[in-house]
Amino acid sequence: MTDLTQVLIIDDHPLFREALSAAVSRAYPDTHSREVSTLEDAINELASNRDFDIALLDLNMPGVNGFEGLLQLRTLHPRLPVLVVSGLENEQIIDEAITYGAAGFLPKSLGREVLATAIGTIMAGDVYVPDKMQLDEAPDGAAEKIEIIERLLSLTPQQLRVLFMLREGLLNKQIAYELDVGATTVKKHVSEILRKLRVYSRTQAVIEVSKLDQDELFDMEKRFLN
Repeated sequence: MTDLTQVLIIDDHPLFREALSAAVSRAYPDTHSREVSTLEDAINELASNRDFDIALLDLNMPGVNGFEGLLQLRTLHPRLPVLVVSGLENEQIIDEAITYGAAGFLPKSLGREVLATAIGTIMAGDVYVPDKMQLDEAPDGAAEKIEIIERLLSLTPQQLRVLFMLREGLLNKQIAYELDVGATTVKKHVSEILRKLRVYSRTQAVIEVSKLDQDELFDMEKRFLN
């Protein structure tokens, strides 16, 4: 088994950070994962600890444009392998990531079970990229689900509560009663929900949420509303 001791996970979404950490722990039980939510935190962490074997980096984070995060990590820590783990899976983006110095590229739609293969390939000194067949065989709607979850994670806990109540068919006045707030407050929450989910009606918002399965919704509710 690959000699892996420390992994740095850089992703602004807690759900994905925890999923990556759990996947690393299953594949490499003796490995310690350190999770950070910003590029700045990652740079600070690497400044104080240079013993990381690999970094898992999400390209799409607030305050970071394109490949800026990857380029900064490669400039500051050229010997640290960086595996890009992204919701994007365009072949051109994969090629550009490798050109800019990534040691590998793993689309999130391929699932956590592929992570061990990607890390093992990189730790053996090779570059990991998914082949065309892997991309073609990615579960239908996986990338869309990732995008929906990312949008849901932009909601505040109260907005998430309102959205789940909309999903149950409650009217604004019923939601106001359940949350002990004014109807105007609920209306503002609904407007923000529509804006963040990039939809134009309550019905469309409910349709978007319905694309996730019950386990995914339960996991989100458990993590962010308890």
